[in-house]
Amino acid sequence: MPDLQFVLFVSALCTSNVQTINVPEPVRRAIFDRCWTLVNAGPPPQDPEQRVLDLRQGTELTLDACIATIRSLLSEAGITRLVWDNPVSEPSRESTPAAKPLIERLGRLYPERPDIVDPQTDRPDPNRP
Repeated sequence: MPDLQFVLFVSALCTSNVQTINVPEPVRRAIFDRCWTLVNAGPPPQDPEQRVLDLRQGTELTLDACIATIRSLLSEAGITRLVWDNPVSEPSRESTPAAKPLIERLGRLYPERPDIVDPQTDRPDPNRP
């Protein structure tokens, strides 16, 4: 996973409401708070809706510092792999009308089912052969 995606993904997991992640709440809070202070001048927000890490104004050095912070805190907690159980949910909305023609064309170009499926929710699509 590229470095930027890693930092954004871990910070999003640390501020999510996922209860089954193997990172204790104090470690999750520390990861976000420390990465926040590397990017922003003020204190980290307490409102969960505002706890979003924005790295657009950061530099490569900022990104490297966030990576080192995340890895260090996870290592200190004895966590070598992030694990969580979040059941697959149904799509929250249908594709936009503008996207449907593209989706249909892609379906004709690549009619085979994807190799990666969730076996618990893999239901045959009646529109596919």
